Amino acid sequence: MPNTTPHSPHYLFLTTSTRESGHLGNTEWLAQQAAAALPAGTVQTWHHLARMHLPPFVDLRHTVGTYPAPEGDLKTLLDATLAATHIVFVSPVYWFSIPSPLKTYLDHWSGWMRVPGLPFKEQMAAKSLQLITTSGDRAKAQPMIDSVELCAKFLSMPWGGALWGKGGPPGAVQADAEAVAQAARFLLPK
Repeated sequence: MPNTTPHSPHYLFLTTSTRESGHLGNTEWLAQQAAAALPAGTVQTWHHLARMHLPPFVDLRHTVGTYPAPEGDLKTLLDATLAATHIVFVSPVYWFSIPSPLKTYLDHWSGWMRVPGLPFKEQMAAKSLQLITTSGDRAKAQPMIDSVELCAKFLSMPWGGALWGKGGPPGAVQADAEAVAQAARFLLPK
């Protein structure tokens, strides 16, 4: 597969909440504020992982050793991942960690690194990874933030940091003036 990493900025936002469709959560609202601050014309792609068909990951590393090219929604996600220059996980804290749709997506990275002819790991090193998250308590979000940062480091991706806002009931993050102010500059070049 050819290198599909574009030269102009292209942000891939992966929303990972399992909130009912049609209900805007705190994390996605905060991400929308950050995305709105990007320069006009910046390419943005948004995917809601919980609304996609993501089969469970089957670990073939020590048996078959390789994986076929993905199909369906997994192919859609692989193509979007490779097309982006910046990947932004939009992930509320669930049980001190990431929601299950994001974990499944990340597990599939292990397979994508082993698709013959796909230099997935090499292409990922040219993309930045950032996290936008909300929870009731910042300290309880830290294990998840550390986990996502380690994923970036594993693939030699530049870590763009985490934007955290105080979540809780719907709309709570809108009262977090510091998070809202940080959102306006979080995705801008440093």
